[in-house]
Formats: sequence, structure tokens, C-alpha cells
Amino acid sequence: MSEGGPVGIVLVSHSAQVAAAVAELAKGLAGGAAGIPVAPAGGTEGGGLGTSAELISAAAASVDRGAGVAVLTDLGSAVLTVKALLAEGDELPEGTRLVDAPFVEGAVAAVVTAAAGADLDAVEAAAAEAYSYRKM
Repeated sequence: MSEGGPVGIVLVSHSAQVAAAVAELAKGLAGGAAGIPVAPAGGTEGGGLGTSAELISAAAASVDRGAGVAVLTDLGSAVLTVKALLAEGDELPEGTRLVDAPFVEGAVAAVVTAAAGADLDAVEAAAAEAYSYRKM
């Protein structure tokens, strides 16, 4: 296991339902990922479509076990919201990293890799590698 525990994973979507479903899918496909902290951060506080800095910050804090937090996003403004939080410096746990990866495939790869005890660099690499997954 990584120093301090497993890498935490936050899934940021413009939809609370999409974020929750991808979190459930990733944990389900990862099999032994019961101990991997994964939190969806989707939609706005009022339940609408969009992104919320407050929900993202709370999700990151909830999954932080000291080994870093990988944040995967779905669309453009989710990326901008996470970048703004990272730039503020104190809104996200130390070791939080925005991961450039496809949302669904990257989430599955990140959770599987974290479940194997990998560190944040390996989790990020596995998620990013999902860009190369071929379907045909």
C-alpha cells in the first residue's frame, strides 16, 4: 500500500448521477477495491447540472488517506474548477492531483491500480494510459 494508505480518487462530473454511477462501476469492476476511497463529486449543491468547488473539496477531503488524491473530470468547466482549487493551494488535501484521463476508462484504471497498492504516480499513469485503449 502507498505511504499513509491507499490513494484516494475523486470523480468530478457535471451530473451527480453520472459521477455516482462511474464510481460504482469502477469499484465494481475493480473487484477487491472495497478499501479504496472513491468519492463522486457531481453537479451543484442544489442538485443541478454543473460543478461545485465545495462538493469537490469535500469529496477530496473524504478520500484523503495521506497517499494523495487523484481527481478525474468529465468536461471542460470541471477541469477549470479543479485547476482553480489547486491554484488556491489550501482548498484540496496536500498531494491532490488533476489527472488527464478519459472519465470512465480512466476511473476504472485508477481504482484497479490503487487497489493493487500503487502510489499516486502509478495511479495517474494507469488512468492516463486509458486514452490508448482501443475498442476496435
